[in-house]
Amino acid sequence: MSARRQEAPRRRAFRRGRGALAAIGGLLIASAAVRIGTGATEAIAAQTLEPPAVETSDLPPETCTGEADIAPMLAALDKREARIAERETDLRTRIQALSVAETEIDRKMAALEEAEANLRATLALANGAAEEDLARLTDVYANMKPKQAAALFEEMDPNFAAGFLGRMRPDAAAAILAGLTPRAAYTISVVLAGRNADVPKE
Repeated sequence: MSARRQEAPRRRAFRRGRGALAAIGGLLIASAAVRIGTGATEAIAAQTLEPPAVETSDLPPETCTGEADIAPMLAALDKREARIAERETDLRTRIQALSVAETEIDRKMAALEEAEANLRATLALANGAAEEDLARLTDVYANMKPKQAAALFEEMDPNFAAGFLGRMRPDAAAAILAGLTPRAAYTISVVLAGRNADVPKE
């Protein structure tokens, strides 16, 4: 009986020790589980917040060098556009200069035509006045006494005298020729004959 009583307290103490060890082990396991859970949560959060890294070498060549390739093309287009604009400006300037020159030429041509018309009118007036003067002077010589008219015609140039005699009536011209010296009358007659010879015959 005494031996059983002694073993009973030992068993109780052993059971208590085993219970304490189980409790400590449970706490350690729980702590490890908490740590593992916290680390996993932080890792997941870090992966969620940080965007995936993209390596430049993985991008296609067009993406990396696109801007560098477009820049020379844009510069060439700008230069070409500038050249075209310059040519257009030069062309407009030339067209404007040609228009001004054409207007000036038209103005000068109009002035020349007007001057020519005025000159023709002046010449016509002068010719008409000269013809009237010659006709009037011819009448004066024809109405003079033949002897007086012959004295004047004797001093005239033969061509000049022949011109007046050719305008006179035949009887008046014959009377003046009769009053001239034979030499003067012959010379004037030759000039008159030469003029009549140049007249076209039917």
